[in-house]
Amino acid sequence: MTTQDRSQGRQPRRRGGDESEQQPAGANGAKAPASPPRVLIKLRDEIGPQLMSEFGYTSPMQVPRFSKIVLNIGMGEALQNARAMENATRDLTLISGQRPVTTRAKRSVAGFKIREGMPIGLSVTLRGRRMYEFYDRLVSSALPRIRDFQGVSREAFDGRGNFSLGIREQVIFPEIDYNSIDRMRGLQVVVVTTARTDREGLRLLELLGMPFTRGRDAMRAA
Repeated sequence: MTTQDRSQGRQPRRRGGDESEQQPAGANGAKAPASPPRVLIKLRDEIGPQLMSEFGYTSPMQVPRFSKIVLNIGMGEALQNARAMENATRDLTLISGQRPVTTRAKRSVAGFKIREGMPIGLSVTLRGRRMYEFYDRLVSSALPRIRDFQGVSREAFDGRGNFSLGIREQVIFPEIDYNSIDRMRGLQVVVVTTARTDREGLRLLELLGMPFTRGRDAMRAA
């Protein structure tokens, strides 16, 4: 740093340094857009044309796709454990990447000591990028971690192409640290599709990597 630089308050020039500081991310310094989720890319490039061929669709708009994915946790334990709702909220936020909303009782049920408006569960609705990224983690990382896993049932459709999956333990998700949880909790995952029939919905999920069971379920589905 020269005497002239000191007198004018200039900062000394650094040699080398971080490459990201020397080169802007884009023409206007903006970050490059993130690439689409790989599940969405696969659906557009590979699975869409295959479904059009198998089901005789005449337009790409007829190809089934995901509408949303809903995650639910029932919290009956919150009646005895005041911190249960807080702990479950933390777990579901880590799993989904989105803060859940609290579901409340619509009416009082004396037999279960439930009053109208009492918090009884948690729910998250995923759409867009988070929906595809969650599905990718579910089929590629979480489900294979289930002990003695033999696949999910082909019969868990609702007649309109939507699929429901029950998970017994939240620790199958890599985002959950086993040592930080207070107890094992199950959750329900509902994959809502635009399919018109269960057969179309099943084929969509099958091509997207959902590990369905073989054997009896497969024979009944056929």
